[in-house]
Amino acid sequence: MSINENGNAYSAADIQVLEGLEAVRKRPGMYIGSTDQRGLHHLVYEIVYNSVDEAMAGFCDHITITINEASSVTIEDNGRGIPVDTHPTTGVSALQTVMTVLHAGGKFGGKAYQVSGGLHGVGASVVNALAEYIEVTVQRDGQKWHQEYRRGTPLGPLASIGQATGTGTTTTFLADSQIFTELNYDFDALAERLREVAYLNRGLEIEFNDRRHDRELSFYFEGGITGFVRRLNRNKTLRHSTPIYIKKQLDPTVVEVALQYNDGYSDNTLAFANCVNTIDGGTHLTGFRSALTRVLNDYAHKNKMLKDDEPNLVGDDVREGLTAVISVKLSDPQFEGQTKSKLGNIEIKSIVETAVGDDLALYLEEHPDDAKRIIEKCITVSKAREAARRARDLIIRKGSLDTGTLPGKLADCSEKDPSLCELYLVEGDSAGGSAKQGRNRRFQAILPLRGKILNVEKASPDKMLSHEEIRALITALGTSIDTEFTLDKLRYHRIILMTDADVDGAHIRTLLLTFFFRHLPELINHGHLFIAQPPLYRVRAGKDERWLYSDQEKDESLTEFKRGNRKYDVQRYKGLGEMSAEQLWETTMNPTSRTLLQVSVDDTTKADGIFSMLMGDEVAPRKTYIQAHATSVKNLDI
Repeated sequence: MSINENGNAYSAADIQVLEGLEAVRKRPGMYIGSTDQRGLHHLVYEIVYNSVDEAMAGFCDHITITINEASSVTIEDNGRGIPVDTHPTTGVSALQTVMTVLHAGGKFGGKAYQVSGGLHGVGASVVNALAEYIEVTVQRDGQKWHQEYRRGTPLGPLASIGQATGTGTTTTFLADSQIFTELNYDFDALAERLREVAYLNRGLEIEFNDRRHDRELSFYFEGGITGFVRRLNRNKTLRHSTPIYIKKQLDPTVVEVALQYNDGYSDNTLAFANCVNTIDGGTHLTGFRSALTRVLNDYAHKNKMLKDDEPNLVGDDVREGLTAVISVKLSDPQFEGQTKSKLGNIEIKSIVETAVGDDLALYLEEHPDDAKRIIEKCITVSKAREAARRARDLIIRKGSLDTGTLPGKLADCSEKDPSLCELYLVEGDSAGGSAKQGRNRRFQAILPLRGKILNVEKASPDKMLSHEEIRALITALGTSIDTEFTLDKLRYHRIILMTDADVDGAHIRTLLLTFFFRHLPELINHGHLFIAQPPLYRVRAGKDERWLYSDQEKDESLTEFKRGNRKYDVQRYKGLGEMSAEQLWETTMNPTSRTLLQVSVDDTTKADGIFSMLMGDEVAPRKTYIQAHATSVKNLDI
């Protein structure tokens, strides 16, 4: 026996053993990532993935997902139905085994599913553990079977409830409010994921219903991932009209790739493994990129578009303006983490590389006009990259970017620990002056931005680096950008956009968000980017002075003053420069009283489309968007 630091006896009796689903309820984040809305959505995906496995196996062509009025969710498919016979090891039905035992399912032996959406086999049991209640109805072998659970525990044995009218599995669950911070499903976010699943499974129909708000969508794509690429490129100017489609099968592995170039400057490549969005990439993405660079270089040299003494195109050159979807379906996928963000199967790299290399080379030979336009785009990018490098070298020689020489207009803070420092990006010299006077000089730095920064959505890298305000911003941050980005060099762990509450301020904020999303996405992903919330109104009634941040707050205060028959004065603030330094500090910069909005991206694909539409060259989609959302504008500044 030993004694712990508090002097108490510490023995084997103090070791807690969590059995069965108890471990899931104790540490839900280990299994679903979080207990906020993202984790809530993950429960839906886990059950949907089971139905998709039936579709990938060829036994299901229809899945219905319904959010019910009481925030429960029902997923129904017309697959084979979960087996109901007695499991030889557990002694209970296979259904109950799947629902209550971790790492139990039809995905391990390779007999039921050669290809499935998960390695771990914990999907249904984890949902059961984290649900207040769940009920499952199975139709198979001519019978209909039913079983209910409460927080992972069966309420009774599996029971036959009549004759089957077909085959399939229906699961209804209510997430546990003891576990989750909210039970509010985002219809649009779920719809985007379900749309992806339908694209990735040609011929699968997915119905999505929301009984809370009477909304319905149906997804069915005969064109598969080719249609997916068309959708991603719908607001962009294309280099070739038809996406390049590649499909190779090496039993049981299937590789599908669709790609198409546009005139933009971003790389929008999505990689999936067994319909799971591997947002951190993996071996399938590495194989694709390797083949793409090699094949385009070979074609360019063979057809004298690149001379023998000219340098090869590099990865950045061939990926700029690329939209691609990579989908691999394989047995025994090796994902990193239960949330399956990265594929690790080593053999997949060579399989994808060979498939893409062979078919892409053949496509270029058979479509010389498309090949020419693609190669010309890549060579233009290469030249722009070289021009950007020269511009960068010139900037460094002049004492900016990586030299440690900070921009002269930056009012830096004295604190040296980046985790304690914050940088305000302020619109205009007037507001910048107030912010410099009102700030806490110990940990708050101010960088005034003159006018509207460059729209990087429509600017080449060399043009972007020649823009004075962007150079000052990059230098102040210390991280550099794009492929040279280094997070460890970040000088401030809170970067705060502080612009006026008018149309120009909103435009400047959008331009800055575009820059961060396109060239510094890691700062968003690591939670370093924020938006300040300056007050919209100051209302005074005698000595009672209130700073109000919304029309609702203003209306509530005015109603209160009217009830008390008090005279009041209302002042609308559109510009930060209209406030004194003391007022700006107290309302917008004081950590004890301010409100900051943290910038995050839940759906990169959707965000990419919105930035392309709002800030890109195509006018028609932007006009349509404005017309569609005009009636929802709350504060119109004319």
